[in-house]
Amino acid sequence: MTMLLNCIFARMNFETIEAVKELLSQPQKIVIVPHKNPDGDAIGSTLALWHFLENRGQESVIIVPNDFPKFLKWMPGCDSILNFERENTQAKAKIEEASIIFTLDFNHLGRVGQMQSYLEEASASFVMIDHHQAPSDYAKIMYSDVNMSSTCEMVYNFIESVAGVEHITSAMASCLYTGIMTDTGSFKFRSTTGRTHRVVADLIDKGAENTQIHHKVFDTNTPQRLRLLGCALKNMVIREEYRTAYITLSQDELDEHNFQKGDTEGFVNYGLTLEGIIFAVIFIENKEEGIIKISLRSIGDFSVNEFARSHFNGGGHNNAAGGRSELSLEETASHFESLLENYHEQLKP
Repeated sequence: MTMLLNCIFARMNFETIEAVKELLSQPQKIVIVPHKNPDGDAIGSTLALWHFLENRGQESVIIVPNDFPKFLKWMPGCDSILNFERENTQAKAKIEEASIIFTLDFNHLGRVGQMQSYLEEASASFVMIDHHQAPSDYAKIMYSDVNMSSTCEMVYNFIESVAGVEHITSAMASCLYTGIMTDTGSFKFRSTTGRTHRVVADLIDKGAENTQIHHKVFDTNTPQRLRLLGCALKNMVIREEYRTAYITLSQDELDEHNFQKGDTEGFVNYGLTLEGIIFAVIFIENKEEGIIKISLRSIGDFSVNEFARSHFNGGGHNNAAGGRSELSLEETASHFESLLENYHEQLKP
């Protein structure tokens, strides 16, 4: 079987398309994997690809490294997803017998948590579809484009190139729309292009009910989540001299408000709603993992990707990134403040 080895392309070219078509021209056992703590783009892209492969007669399954937020569990096909943490034996068997493993919305196997060693030992051929910077070289077929709004937009391109957009069903359209909507901040981030809007328009025409999707994802708060948001905003620290705002949430504060996975989604963006603020961060304590989870956002040219890579063992995009710290919450916040002076020229008003 001819494979295109270790190539990165901004758009799918002829050789990539032909390599994928050859892979899918015969029955395969396929596993589809998103990153740990999957978000809307990760779940939307994997589900859309799963529907596409199933409709082409391929035996496929999605395995998530861990659970994902309730506000994403309405998407068509969610009931078929395997959770590696909860369904460990079944998930391991699927990985061992897989002939192809698609990895979506991440580009380094370190992003899958406890699944990493099992993927590294797998005999399957890997196909990567991702839009983050600095991809590693574990995949034989790589469709990587840092300029894309989302992995869901890339899956749309993938389907268009391999089979044609007429094969996108209403279920697939809903999944893809969700991922594009969430990863573009409801189409306001810089990565949103004219092409993105044309893709979204086609998805609506194909059955994605945009108003209902927005409501299901953004307008389904619980009293506990709103009170947690109030706590987060009360904890916000504003450093006007660096045009920076950051939030801290301790494990005790999360427990007090009955924290559920996904409850802090979007909290970091509130800092950027302040006049003059271009850099926003949230630090969330996770005692179970022994780390502080960090989300970073920016407006304009300040690269939170570089900041996260340099100081917090993370990365992502220029305006949206994540990281982690093994210091205490207080020590992490203090260390963050000490770093700001090094970026004074980039952050000063």
